[in-house]
Amino acid sequence: MSDFNRGMPRPGAVAAPDMAVDAGLRAFMLGVYNKVALGLVLSAALAYVTGNVPAVSNLLWRDYGYGRYGFTVLGMVIAFAPLAILLFQGFARRQSPQTANITYWVIVSLIGASLGSIFKLYTGVSVFQTFLITASAFGVLSLVGYTTKRDLTAFGSFLIMGVWGLIIAMIVSMFVHSAALYLAINALGVLIFAGLIAADTQRLKMTYYWIGGDQAAASVATSYGALSLYLDFINLFRFLLYFMGGSRR
Repeated sequence: MSDFNRGMPRPGAVAAPDMAVDAGLRAFMLGVYNKVALGLVLSAALAYVTGNVPAVSNLLWRDYGYGRYGFTVLGMVIAFAPLAILLFQGFARRQSPQTANITYWVIVSLIGASLGSIFKLYTGVSVFQTFLITASAFGVLSLVGYTTKRDLTAFGSFLIMGVWGLIIAMIVSMFVHSAALYLAINALGVLIFAGLIAADTQRLKMTYYWIGGDQAAASVATSYGALSLYLDFINLFRFLLYFMGGSRR
C-alpha cells in the first residue's frame, strides 16, 4: 500500500500559486527525500548482507536447488512483518513524531532484509542497473508530481484501487501458473507504481499546506510521506526487475 497520512485526514487539493518558490515547502520535501534516500541505502546494505552472506542468508531462505528458494520461518516473519505493522498502525488515530519515525525505520529495515532474495534470483550487475533506472524514473516522476498544476487526487485513488487488484492477481498467480498472467501483473505493477510516485508527491505537497505550521504534524507527515515514496520506489524496482533483471537460473 502506498497511502499513508497517519494522524490527520487526507488533504484535498489546495490552490497555492507560489508553491514552487515556497521555502517551507522545499525544506519539507527535502526532509522527505533525504529520509527516502537514507532508507534506500539502509535497505540496499541489508539486502546485500542477507542475500550474499551465507551465515545470514541460510537463516532466511531454503535452497531447493535448480534456482528455487523458499522462506524459512524467520524469513516469513521478516517478509510479512511490515504488512502487519502497517495494519496495526492503521488503527491509530494519531501518531507522535517519534512513533512515526520508528515505524519508518523498522519497516525499511524489514523490507531491506527481505530483499536479499533478489540477489539469489538476479545477477548483481542487473540489480544495480535496474536500481539506477528506477532511481532516474523516480526522480522524473516525482518532479512531475511536484510541478504539475493538474489535481492528481482522483488519479491516485484510482491507482490505489489498482494496487488492490494487483494483490488479488498476485494471489491468483500463486495457484494459476501462467506466463501471460505474470507478464500482465508486472507490466501493470510498473504502470501503477510509476503513477503513484507522481500522485503521492503531489499529495505530500498538499499535506504541507494543509498542516500549516504544526511542527509535530509536519514531522509525522515527513515520516509517512517518506514511507509512501519508499514503498512506491521499492515496488517499481521489483516489477522492473522482471523485465530488466538478468536471471541466475
